[in-house]
Amino acid sequence: MPQIIEWLNPRAEDLVWRYPVGEITWGAQLIVHEYEIAVFFRDGKSYDTFSPGRHVLTTLNLPLITGVLSKVAGYERTPFKSTVIFVSTKQFAGKFGTRAQTTELAPLMTYGSFWFKIEDSSIFVNEVVGGQNAYSTSDVNSFLRGFVNEKMIDELSRYDLVTVFTKLDETSTHVKAAIIDYFRRLGIQLVDLKFEGVDTTPEYRDRLFWLKAGKITPEEVLRMQTVKEAAKELGKSPSAALGTGMVLVPPLFQTMGAPPSAPSVALVICPSCNAQIPSTSRFCANCGKSLAPSTPPAQVPVEKCKSCGEVIAVGAKFCSNCGTKLT
Repeated sequence: MPQIIEWLNPRAEDLVWRYPVGEITWGAQLIVHEYEIAVFFRDGKSYDTFSPGRHVLTTLNLPLITGVLSKVAGYERTPFKSTVIFVSTKQFAGKFGTRAQTTELAPLMTYGSFWFKIEDSSIFVNEVVGGQNAYSTSDVNSFLRGFVNEKMIDELSRYDLVTVFTKLDETSTHVKAAIIDYFRRLGIQLVDLKFEGVDTTPEYRDRLFWLKAGKITPEEVLRMQTVKEAAKELGKSPSAALGTGMVLVPPLFQTMGAPPSAPSVALVICPSCNAQIPSTSRFCANCGKSLAPSTPPAQVPVEKCKSCGEVIAVGAKFCSNCGTKLT
């Protein structure tokens, strides 16, 4: 009886199958069912391929293998060594899920589905089955899932956080176009790819809220986050009193661009109307008289009101700000 080479009872989810016998006899019958391709693979390279049908193996329909074997004397009368790989040409579905980063190093968690079919079985066997030693469906699926995740990380790293979340359809279209090209190099047609979920960490969700509102710049968001984290860490200190973080937040904002409060100025007495005016004044704010250097205003000692903190001259009987009687 001639040798029968056939993929028997493939399951719906089976993508690839290797014929277990490595020696092929001349005159063997190769049976390829619908939605299948049979590829002869030897020495790390794919050779002759067969479409659906019943084929009797001869030197005529195995020209590539025959060209390799012709270097061996008597090859026509002996079994030859070759691996026969059956590949399904149906459409299959796969899942992806990975962690990536945006241009500003914001963490991303993405997952979704992709659909594909084998377009060039010879390239697929060379690059994936033989090239990655993926001789079973589970091996191929594992490789493709990792491959999609890797390319997803590469492509998403080209976008910023706001673009990913506000233009997800546009972003997914660009990512899909890039992965289509990668798949084609493996002999695979990427039919479709869809994001089913995209997320980031709580800290970056806060940033995203303000950035999407359009009322604050990325630099201001970063400043706010830095202050928040600094206050949080200061509050963890064992010696920090209650509210330490809250007390230190305003100074942090000042050091990052907010204007500092104006310093207090000593007061003097106008020699014309006896009004209290700042010592740096060139004219009296009460009577308008010039305070020329030739008649310098008299320096008087000052103190603060114990009730409201207003700076007043020593010896005043009442506070000029709150009216509190002074002793």
